[in-house]
Amino acid sequence: METMSFSYAARGAAKGRAVVGVVASGDLQVLLEPAAERTEIHVTTSVNGKAAVWSALLERVFAAAELPAARLDIDDCGATPGVVRLRIEQAFEEAGAALL
Repeated sequence: METMSFSYAARGAAKGRAVVGVVASGDLQVLLEPAAERTEIHVTTSVNGKAAVWSALLERVFAAAELPAARLDIDDCGATPGVVRLRIEQAFEEAGAALL
């Protein structure tokens, strides 16, 4: 089990809260709550030694657009990068902010 934290610039606060995905094999759960100034991401993963992969993936996601400030708690169960991006996009969409 490994935990990681990341922080990104943001604009304004997210409009709402969201819960997407489930903690199950090959999937993950994203909990999103509005925040004040930055987007803070906290990842709990069952796959040790993948901090560089998570960092690269999140850099690509958050380089695409400056999103509203939010706190994302991600509980991962070995999900692929495609599933990670999909769930993050879903969380922001449900919270009222399109990712792209």
